[in-house]
Amino acid sequence: MALMRFLQTPGLRGALCYTGTRTLSSGTLHIKDPLNFWCGGRVNLKDVKTKSEPVYEPATGRVLCQLQACGAADVDAAIGSASAAFKVWSKLAGMERARVMLEAARLIEKRREEIAEIEVVNNGKSITEARLDVDSARLCIEYFAGQATTLSGQHVQLPGGSFAYTRREPLGVCVGIGAWNYPFQIAAWKSAPAIACGNSMVFKPSPVTPVTAVLLAEIYSQAGAPEGLFNVVQGGQETGSLLCHHPSVAKVSFTGSVPTGKKIMEMASRGVKPVTLELGGKSPLIIFEDSDLENAVRGALMANFLSQGQVCSNGTRVFVQSSILPQFLKEVLKRTKAIQIGDPLLDETRMGALVSKPHLDKVLGYVKQAKNEGARVLCGGEPFTPADPKLKDGYYMTPCVLDNCTDDMTCVREEIFGPVMSVLSFDTEDEVLRRANDSALGLAAGVFTKDVKRAHRVIENLQAGSCFINNYNITPVEVPFGGYKASGIGRENGQVTIEFYSQLKTVVVEMGDVDSLF
Repeated sequence: MALMRFLQTPGLRGALCYTGTRTLSSGTLHIKDPLNFWCGGRVNLKDVKTKSEPVYEPATGRVLCQLQACGAADVDAAIGSASAAFKVWSKLAGMERARVMLEAARLIEKRREEIAEIEVVNNGKSITEARLDVDSARLCIEYFAGQATTLSGQHVQLPGGSFAYTRREPLGVCVGIGAWNYPFQIAAWKSAPAIACGNSMVFKPSPVTPVTAVLLAEIYSQAGAPEGLFNVVQGGQETGSLLCHHPSVAKVSFTGSVPTGKKIMEMASRGVKPVTLELGGKSPLIIFEDSDLENAVRGALMANFLSQGQVCSNGTRVFVQSSILPQFLKEVLKRTKAIQIGDPLLDETRMGALVSKPHLDKVLGYVKQAKNEGARVLCGGEPFTPADPKLKDGYYMTPCVLDNCTDDMTCVREEIFGPVMSVLSFDTEDEVLRRANDSALGLAAGVFTKDVKRAHRVIENLQAGSCFINNYNITPVEVPFGGYKASGIGRENGQVTIEFYSQLKTVVVEMGDVDSLF
């Protein structure tokens, strides 16, 4: 999932040119407040049988806080709180729900820099990107506040004066399970459509990035939401399993890996619960010889190096028509080598730290494997140590460009989820379409060309749910986001998402006598 809808807009200028007072610096924040939230407040777990797990600050490698996972009793308490809130919230008019949501959006805007800084400390991405994540969260809540006022059914006239109508009703208690690459934004993207439709939510962040979801819970509460409307439970696989199996849960929405998504779908199926799954990708970016090369290079960088490459929709298979490949590589290398790596809380930084040491090692392992399989490392792919001594234990690497790649290489087949661009050459349109679609995944795809007919023809034939022409990783909240094939089920954002957080009731009204066969 990407966020960059703000290019050449006030949002991006505000992210790049922030002039306020910095309240945090890397290596200074210590979190001691509880990170679980239900019944309208933070909850300190009194009876924790499981050992607490350390949460790390990616920029420095130091321990940021200790995470205590919720057990069965805690999950029951959070879901009970959500059930109570649902009884109140679901009876409100759409306009009443919208007022609360718009107030929450206002509070997010007011606390933008505070939330962004904490997100950086917990996730490692640059402060510039974190500000845009917060903006995307706010815009999503504003958008679905508008949708809350428009929920309606259909009237159908039947013979003899009888008629039928439909009611769009909420599901009940929804569970959201987030990923670690966009912690605050994902919490908003899942909760906003859910509560707009009259549901309540229990949200479980990734145990790697547990800190900012509770800020959203507090903001909803301060905005006037009933106690229990949005709850946060912390934990890993066991806590997630408890949520998916709970009989009072009506729906599960998950963002994360394909293997975990399959497990969640299986668990939810036992209760016949609908799921929304936003899973992984290995997306193609196709650059034709007639494209605007400057924009194509910009698009390729945006498609690979946002959030240190930790974006599910990234276009990591970059297919470049052979006639322009040398020129493309020359420009991409020049710009990749110029990317400023370092303290993610500094405005000039363009690439921060990867989310964890194990993940850094995994990404570096993919680069090593690519070399062993015959790919050529044109730049990067190595551990990086910033000059600032306090950052020496952080999880940094240099952005990597791989050439001489083939379709059967591991770096081309598997999702790396790091700053690694695999470049492949092609000659014809038919050839590149066949190769681009040769994947079990289908989250996103992009094409750069000046030929309008070709652009739409290629997009029509690409097996992907979120596609881009002459740009990449643009995700306005007004349009649906989601994938084909193993990349997921359902959509997030856009008007269609209302259908995934509500259900239709059909009512038939007889205005005459009953015709009976008996």
